[in-house]
Amino acid sequence: VPGYLGGQDRLKAAGIDEVLIFCVNDGAVMDAWAKSQKIEGSNLTFLADTRAELTKALDIVLDHAGVMQVLGNPRCKRCAYYVEDGTVKLINISEGPNDPAGDSDPSKSCIDYMLERIDNEC
Repeated sequence: VPGYLGGQDRLKAAGIDEVLIFCVNDGAVMDAWAKSQKIEGSNLTFLADTRAELTKALDIVLDHAGVMQVLGNPRCKRCAYYVEDGTVKLINISEGPNDPAGDSDPSKSCIDYMLERIDNEC
């Protein structure tokens, strides 16, 4: 989130109007997280995927046993999508063989990698 928040000018220069951030969580948690990240007035919008419906539809459920031990419930994989006029143009998922949550290397879902791919491929 901090990279996308700090990269507002870069996003606008790339023609990106809005960044949607969703998590398998409830609306109250997402609202609190949005406030703590100080996204008000930015082009970031936090959304709750309370029952993991979007996460399941996109086939990005994070249900690895190690993650489940810590978090208790399935979550969403750390990912970034580039969508243009309702069409998915790019998908990046930050995960590795021994790192299903992408904690060790989240770079594929971060702003620099996304903007580079958008610039080179779209």
